[in-house]
Amino acid sequence: MPTDLTLPRWLVAGEPGWTTSADVVVVGSGIAGLTTALRLRQRVDRVLLVTKTVLSEGSTQWAQGGIAAALDPADSPEEHLHDTLVAGCGVCDVPAVTALVNEGPERVRELVALGAEFDLDDEGELKLTREGGHHRDRIAHAGGDATGKEISRALIAALHAVQDDPGIEVIEHALVVDLLQDGDDRVCGVTLHVIGEGQMDGVGAALARAVVLATGGLGQVYSATTNPSVATGDGLAAALRAGAVLADVEFVQFHPTVLWLGEGSSGQQPLISEAVRGEGAFLVDRDGVRFMQGRHPLADLAPRDVVSRAIVDRMHETGDNHVFLDARHLGREFLESRFPSIVARCRELGFDPATDLLPVAPAQHYASGGVRTDLVGRASLDGLYACGEVSCTGVHGANRLASNSLLEGLVFAHRIADDISARLATGELPQADPATPTADTALLDGSARVQVQATMTTGSGAVRSAASLADASAALVELAAAATSGEPGPQSWETTNLLHVGQALTLAATLREETRGGHVRSDFPEQVDPRWRGNTLLVRGADGAVTTTFVPVPEQDLA
Repeated sequence: MPTDLTLPRWLVAGEPGWTTSADVVVVGSGIAGLTTALRLRQRVDRVLLVTKTVLSEGSTQWAQGGIAAALDPADSPEEHLHDTLVAGCGVCDVPAVTALVNEGPERVRELVALGAEFDLDDEGELKLTREGGHHRDRIAHAGGDATGKEISRALIAALHAVQDDPGIEVIEHALVVDLLQDGDDRVCGVTLHVIGEGQMDGVGAALARAVVLATGGLGQVYSATTNPSVATGDGLAAALRAGAVLADVEFVQFHPTVLWLGEGSSGQQPLISEAVRGEGAFLVDRDGVRFMQGRHPLADLAPRDVVSRAIVDRMHETGDNHVFLDARHLGREFLESRFPSIVARCRELGFDPATDLLPVAPAQHYASGGVRTDLVGRASLDGLYACGEVSCTGVHGANRLASNSLLEGLVFAHRIADDISARLATGELPQADPATPTADTALLDGSARVQVQATMTTGSGAVRSAASLADASAALVELAAAATSGEPGPQSWETTNLLHVGQALTLAATLREETRGGHVRSDFPEQVDPRWRGNTLLVRGADGAVTTTFVPVPEQDLA
């Protein structure tokens, strides 16, 4: 369906001053990017891994809760599948989830063999816990609440072990500006801006036979998020401008328990992991009433969209801007041993989980949609792959099940590496020369970032309506009209990416006239019409116009 949204093909940037090449360019250094690069290097001659800051600052390191897999003999992939489908509210891709839950246990064991040190029980087995939406203890964790950091450490250590190999190159402080395509629209590289010395300073071109986007999330499109500052949707925006199909970008997960730091607090906010509730903490309002009881059979461990919506409802009823998480009964010794990072961070900010109620409110946490991919990570554009949060494999549906994100990155990184190496071996992805960029460019000044974030928070945030979305769309159009004033550079590129992602998200949220998972419409509060059981697809055409398609999903047994 045609829409009124048009987007430019390119960001304003200088001509590439240097060129490098590889068989495959992998963009991103979280679990998805690092795993893809390491596995590819076992099979192809030359891999280039680029990351926006340094290797250790990918989004993976912020993952507190853990990684989900059916590792307990009492558990099964079928049960993990069921819990994932229920959390996804009927719009998951069942074959993708099936691949996730069946391959997940082996992938986690491979992480252990690689050197990741997960927490163990007294018998030396992986210590498993439970989080929201799970009916079994299947969350493996490390350092209590530092799982992502440990996984990132192990992967980076493995990468450093092969960095002396001339077949793998790492470029840090590299921001992807746009995707390069040949005359047939096949992706054949990226333009990068690198902060460095000599020829690697400034804008350059990295050419490749395949490009893997593993650029993480879009959290900075909102005023408050648990995402790091680098999560500005760069890969998603670049793919959108190049004509890749995006799916379900309206499904944005707001984590229910983010530490509330007062009115006006913005940027990355402290997350209180779902695992805290998994160990017995619970939510209360200002009068100490446990409002999740009776709201859902799993009460405080209901899926995240259910808990977030319950918190928003209770805040509306009481007129408060937060509720409370009560973990005091767990005891100081247990909290300090099980959640050392969370306890330390809370105390830095003036709260002690052992003695204080913790003020919490929902904040943006995870993008369930993204670049649409198939079961081996291929995007709609030949030569382009996507993995991790930037992708939409269909695993998460309308709402990601807790701790499935690290597993998705791990499983699909393996699938992508296997597919690319097989295609390269048969000559299916020859190196191509990029076509000359057109003059269809735009760039918004970096100072407009706060306006983009405020617009998205109020109009396309945790609770939306036709009126709020229309206001957001109009405000973003007005900002887009001014997208000729920016000076090329990281701040302007990131801000323009946030604008383009925000416009796509707001369009998709406007079209979906229902509440489902992470998409909450106050004017359509119920999920009752089966015609909305499907995926919203967006694509930018050669003329810049964005069109939408709705693809129904077969009914799933969620009983």
